[in-house]
Amino acid sequence: MNVFAAPGDVFSEVKSAAPSIANWLVPAVLFMVLSWLSAGLIFSQPAIRQQISELSTKAIDRQVEKGKLSSAQAEQARAAAEKFGGVGYKIGAVVAPVFMAFISPFFGGLILWLVGSFALKGPFPYMKAVEVAGLSNMILALSVIVKTLLILITGNLFASTSLALLVKDFDPQNSFHSLLTMMDVMVLWLLTVRAIGLARLSGASVGKAALWIFGIWIAFTGIMIGFGAAVRAAFGG
Repeated sequence: MNVFAAPGDVFSEVKSAAPSIANWLVPAVLFMVLSWLSAGLIFSQPAIRQQISELSTKAIDRQVEKGKLSSAQAEQARAAAEKFGGVGYKIGAVVAPVFMAFISPFFGGLILWLVGSFALKGPFPYMKAVEVAGLSNMILALSVIVKTLLILITGNLFASTSLALLVKDFDPQNSFHSLLTMMDVMVLWLLTVRAIGLARLSGASVGKAALWIFGIWIAFTGIMIGFGAAVRAAFGG
């Protein structure tokens, strides 16, 4: 839990201590369980179910406006959405946390290891990077709790600790709105903590480590938003 208040001390201890699977496994399990509990609470809310239904209806209406669906096809699509509405969201809410919980420490650790070993010239074992990435994911676990409370309070499925909270009518198809969701306090906190961990492992300054961590995040975010916009343009979304 000290990763919240004194991450530098935690990561210095990780660097000198014997390898520990618990350092990445416990945060992973905690994040996964909290995410499942969160999904159960969120999808039990009538306002959220109504919002999901409206999103499906708007998506179908856009396809009709673009001439990609006839009126008859649109009615069939609406009936299917009414019958199976929210199934995709619910499946994603169950499956996504598993991938996030167990891929994030190893992929995040890989980034830390590559940057530390080759860019910052301070080599260290890959599994130490996994431990740092895993421990920093305690912030993700906390973010699940905070986001759940925001969603329950506002009745908005897309409520978060990002700038998107200021958008009255959030549209997940809007690239600018997607960009706003990336400006998330919890994500910035996570990146900062990982930068501190990278600095401790590599022996580099926190400033240098942060430049690399935030730079990679900005590049990745830009690619993902651009890819999403391209897909929507290609399929007329």
